[in-house]
Amino acid sequence: MERRDFLRAGAGLGMAGLAGCMGLFETQSALSRQFTTVEDREEQVYYPTHEEGMAMLGMGKSGRYRAGLMYSIPHAFWTITGTDLDLNQVGDDVTAHVMATIWDDETGTVLPTANVSGTFYADGEETDSRSLWTMLSQNMGYHFGDNVAFDGDGTYTAELSVGAMQTRRMGDLRGAFEEGTTVDVEFEHSRDELSELPYEQLPDRKGDAGALDPMGMDAPLAQVPKLGDLPGMLATSASGDADFAVFRPDENPHFVGDDRTYLAVSPRTPYNRYPLPFMSLSATLRRDGSTVFDDALDPAVDPDLGYHYGAGVDSLESGDSLTLTVDAPPQISRHEGYETAFVRMPEMTMTL
Repeated sequence: MERRDFLRAGAGLGMAGLAGCMGLFETQSALSRQFTTVEDREEQVYYPTHEEGMAMLGMGKSGRYRAGLMYSIPHAFWTITGTDLDLNQVGDDVTAHVMATIWDDETGTVLPTANVSGTFYADGEETDSRSLWTMLSQNMGYHFGDNVAFDGDGTYTAELSVGAMQTRRMGDLRGAFEEGTTVDVEFEHSRDELSELPYEQLPDRKGDAGALDPMGMDAPLAQVPKLGDLPGMLATSASGDADFAVFRPDENPHFVGDDRTYLAVSPRTPYNRYPLPFMSLSATLRRDGSTVFDDALDPAVDPDLGYHYGAGVDSLESGDSLTLTVDAPPQISRHEGYETAFVRMPEMTMTL
C-alpha cells in the first residue's frame, strides 16, 4: 500500500454529531446558561451563538518551554476522528474550561506538540487529571484544553506534562524540544470571579460567515504569516473553507539538499490566520504532462514561516501544475464556529 493510500484509509466517512446542546452551568452568582448550536449552519467558519470571556491564571517555565494557563466557564466542544465529529457535552461535576498554550521562550513560537496532560492539585491533593485535547477556538486559536473539576476556592497547582515535539523544527527551533518536560503553574481559583467573566450572546451574527477576533493575552498567539510576508509565494487556493498558500522559502531547510527545492504549503483558517495542524496532506507536481513529484508533505514549524507542510522536490518551474490532496482533515478538536469547517476538503489544482 502506498503512503497516500494508507493516509486515506485512516480517514472515516461521513460527518456526525453536528448538533446538540450541553448541560446547564450554574454558579453561586450567575444564572444558568445553556449552550445551543446554530441550526442549519453551513460547512464554513461562522460566528458562534455567543462570546465568552477568559482569564489568565498564570505561567510557568521549564528550559525553553513556556506555558500559559487560562480558563473560562465550561462549554461543549467537538472532537474529530477521520472525518467523524463527536460532540463532547459538559459533565455535571466540572468547574471550568481550562486552556493551556505552550511556546518557545526564546522565539515566542507556539509549539504544535500533540501530547499535553494536566494534573491539578489543591493543598497537595489531586482534584483532577486528564490528557488535554488539542483545540482550535476563534478567540484563542490553537491550544490544549478540557473541562476540569476544581474543589472549591483556593490556591491550585497545575502540573502540565508536555511531550517531546514530533513535528520538524526549522530555523532557531532546530535541535530543540527533542525531550518532553513538566511545567508547573500555580494559580488562584475563585468561583465568583469565574462566574463574573464576560458572556455575550450574538443574536444578530450567529451562523453568519466570519469569526470572532482573537483575544488579547499575555501568552503568544499561534498565527501563520500574512501572504505578503511569506517568501517566494507561488499560488493560493482554498478547500473546506481553509486557505492554502504555496511558497518556496529563500533558503532550503537543513534536511533539503542544495540541488533540490523546498515546496512548502501553509494552510490557515480564514479571518484569523490560525494554523491547521495534524492534517495529512499530499502533493502531485506535474510538468509537461509528466509527474515529477507525488508524495506526502511533512509538517514543520519555523519561527519565521510558521506551521506548514513541505517536502524537497527536484525543482519548481513556472507553469507547473500542482494538485494538493487532503488525505485526512486536521485532527484537532474544535470550539463552536469551527466544527463544520475543515472537514470535507476537496482536492485543489493550481498553476505555479
